[in-house]
Amino acid sequence: MLRFAPWKVASIVGMSLIALLIVIPSMLSPQARSALQARMPSWLPAKTITLGLDLQGGSHILLEVDSPAVVRTQVENLRDDVRRILREERVGVVGGIAMQARGVQFRLANPGELPKALPKMRTLGQSSGAALLGAAGAPGVEVNSTENGVVQVTVTEAGVQEKVRRAVDQSIEVLRRRIDGSGMKEPTIQRQGADRILVQVPGLQDPQQLKDLLGTTAKLEFRLVGQPGDNPADIEELDQTEGGKIPVEKQVMVQGEDLTDAQPGFDQRNGEPVVNFRFNLRGGQKFAEVTTRNVGKPFAIVLDNKVISAPRIISPITGGSGQISGRFTVEQANNLAILLRAGALPAKLTTIEERTVGPGLGQDSIDAGERASYVGAALVVVYMLVTYGVFGIFANIALFVHILFIFAALVLLGATL
Repeated sequence: MLRFAPWKVASIVGMSLIALLIVIPSMLSPQARSALQARMPSWLPAKTITLGLDLQGGSHILLEVDSPAVVRTQVENLRDDVRRILREERVGVVGGIAMQARGVQFRLANPGELPKALPKMRTLGQSSGAALLGAAGAPGVEVNSTENGVVQVTVTEAGVQEKVRRAVDQSIEVLRRRIDGSGMKEPTIQRQGADRILVQVPGLQDPQQLKDLLGTTAKLEFRLVGQPGDNPADIEELDQTEGGKIPVEKQVMVQGEDLTDAQPGFDQRNGEPVVNFRFNLRGGQKFAEVTTRNVGKPFAIVLDNKVISAPRIISPITGGSGQISGRFTVEQANNLAILLRAGALPAKLTTIEERTVGPGLGQDSIDAGERASYVGAALVVVYMLVTYGVFGIFANIALFVHILFIFAALVLLGATL
């Protein structure tokens, strides 16, 4: 006859009871769970198993990265690099640098200076590091020239693919920070294909809330408002959130990437919701320099090419912090703070598919799963008893104890079922 040490029996029974206490809240309805928690001590476990999208319902959104915009930005950066090289080498061009779909083209004023300019042009891919290199190390930039001094610098297919891949990776990280900052639980964020991102949030029944959080690029810029007498080529008209347009300088004085923190708050003067922000050392110094030089001028706060507000600089702001106001609601101020803390997306994301799984459909799945579990468990118990007799009883007990431990582990780890 099998005999076990008393301490082994006691430990197994004790662990089984603890696991049962952990799992019990997940086995009750929300009403019964609330009633039980009201009567039981607060130290007893109250967490439940987190149900996935198919069981408790939720939102499913498929996003696509704006690849053409990524390529345009890449070509603009390439143009700036080419202009810098020509300036450093003191090589003149005729008619400026023309942008093309995948690169730039220009004509040298003196074709004899071609050997002077080409070496650095050909190192653009290498000097840009992995950002302009393909996955297999293929150069991201190709340089071609003619005898009459026409030079064409083109981003290769490998360079484009690598840039898009990095934009998707960066977007996934930004989206993860945004969702985590909003308090949504158990999100699934993963790449699909070359330029798509799948986002699933169980329990969220309002896909518009998720779209507002994820679809905003959140590119924050601080620019001076255009003044009479400014060069028209340096000014552009931007929409305002309050309606109408306002002229602002194209030059960005301070960028949102220099922010280290953003928190919702209330204006002490009128009680309106605002967003308080703080810069890093570099951003704080830039902000102080700009506000010191432009006291008395309006300063536009631009979010995704739309002017939120344009307050006048009353005095230099040297503390490295500031405030964004724009007649926000409390929810809008909170969402804007989340977006700014998470950082800007590298490119616009477009929603190409959205689905909402209702809780009723999830409950149907739970009910069907319960019925299947009961039938399956009964068949296993009967089979074990018929086949193994008394030992089948021990096997069935061990099986259910292991299942109990598995569900307890799911609760403790916060895993999704």
